[in-house]
Amino acid sequence: MLLGTLYKNEVPLISCDSAQALAKAVFLDTRARPEYDVSHIPGARWVGYEEFSLPKVRDISFQTPVVVYCSVGVRSERVGKKMREAGYTQVYNLNGSLFEWVNQDKPIVNAQGQPTQKVHAYSPAWGIWLRKGQKVYE
Repeated sequence: MLLGTLYKNEVPLISCDSAQALAKAVFLDTRARPEYDVSHIPGARWVGYEEFSLPKVRDISFQTPVVVYCSVGVRSERVGKKMREAGYTQVYNLNGSLFEWVNQDKPIVNAQGQPTQKVHAYSPAWGIWLRKGQKVYE
């Protein structure tokens, strides 16, 4: 997968199916707030990328399984690396991130928690990785 060339392999990857099946996992969305508001994985918590700081996740136990994601996995890998360096032992980067989640027909919700097909595609260049859903750029 070409997308794999973007990763630095500093955080273990997890498939969408494995992440969905991971008991008691906390999903952290590392995209910009407007991206999260368009749609996100149900139950995911927004922590941002530019805005991310370790105090935002201090309520999460170091042993809790954590799945970080963004659009394709680059921003989330960087946040995941910070968490691993801080002592979190079970941090995983969602392989292909939200775009792959949607491509596999997994559920997403909008800011009101309602199911949606809209996905913030970040930019037309990055949007090529999103094969399903309705692309939104603002």
